[in-house]
Amino acid sequence: MKTDRIYPRYTITPKAEASILRGHPWVYDAEILSTEGTAENGGLVDVLSGKGRYLGTGLLSERSKIRVRLISRNANDRFDEAFWRRKLQWAWDYRKTVMAPEDLDACRAVFGEADGFPGLTVDKFHDLLSVQVLSVGMERIKGLLLPLLAEILRRDGHPIRGIFERNDAALRDKEGLPQFKDWFPLPGAPAPETPLVEITENGVKYLVDVENGQKTGFFLDQKYNRRCVARLAAGRTVLDCFTHTGSFALNAALGGADHVTAVDVSASAVELARANAERNGLTERMDFLAADVFDLLPALEREPRRYDFIILDPPAFTKSRQTVKNAMAGYKEINYRAMRLLPRGGYLATCSCSHFAEEERFTAMLSEAARDAAVQLRQIEARQQGCDHPILWGVPETNYLKFYLFQVI
Repeated sequence: MKTDRIYPRYTITPKAEASILRGHPWVYDAEILSTEGTAENGGLVDVLSGKGRYLGTGLLSERSKIRVRLISRNANDRFDEAFWRRKLQWAWDYRKTVMAPEDLDACRAVFGEADGFPGLTVDKFHDLLSVQVLSVGMERIKGLLLPLLAEILRRDGHPIRGIFERNDAALRDKEGLPQFKDWFPLPGAPAPETPLVEITENGVKYLVDVENGQKTGFFLDQKYNRRCVARLAAGRTVLDCFTHTGSFALNAALGGADHVTAVDVSASAVELARANAERNGLTERMDFLAADVFDLLPALEREPRRYDFIILDPPAFTKSRQTVKNAMAGYKEINYRAMRLLPRGGYLATCSCSHFAEEERFTAMLSEAARDAAVQLRQIEARQQGCDHPILWGVPETNYLKFYLFQVI
């Protein structure tokens, strides 16, 4: 290893070495054979093969089963401000390249491991940043990273008036980190008076609450999938299930749907969807219903057919491998019911946002649902998350969203 840096050294198993060489940045606690030197929690360590080959440098998490998260595979890197500024600039330049300028108003600016910032998520909502820090290593250096990112965005014509930390995720417990929500003290800028901000996505205006909204405030990963739904919705009667704040429903209505019914089990979510419809002047062609989709779809089978386009965007039914079987049963139930409700020639948009509901399982479930519903699916498109949530090959955890558009024939 040709370097004069001195970091603690962690020697790992051949299995872990093979994983790193395939591109995965994680080393689990059980994969560490020996250590040399004393490392601080959240500090830097070098990772070596059993034969002493340098494999990378990462951030140590003493409390987590994911013991080391790599940030570099270059033995000559210096992990100073210039290093992190360069990585943040790369992340923003990537988004400027792959996204249209108008799509940068609301986008994911940093997507964890896919951008080389393990455990860090940053979403840009117009002039606010909503941040989630899920690793102790990123927690230690967030005071450096977040002002740097705000500076990069300001210089590019995107001034940031506030940064809100949505560190209320249970994953922080596994890192020994406290959960909290609060404004990050951005140098030279007082904390904003409100966590509310208006964004525009696909021509639709939304009021985003970075403090109390889901995850970081709004689900940005379906941006381009919503655009596809808008194109298909023209002239159709649409049922949007699990509408949350109404994003798919609003895109369908703005796309020219004759009528859209937006459904969610949460009454407060339905009210937010209604408010967003009013914000966009779309209430005349929309109605809103607080109901359990699992109860609603069978009930609709007993009524005359009303919908020729159904959208299924459920929350993650599984967040672990242990619950995948039950989750797939839930996915099958709603897809089966939707296929039975649709007329021949009707359209179905269906998706899963769970990494553990792997694509092979998901498509097999759809095939079974179609067989049981006695219909055939004509695939229009198979899509994934937006390009601001890049999929890093070798890191399957970054590949989580499955989205399909079908015609039922």
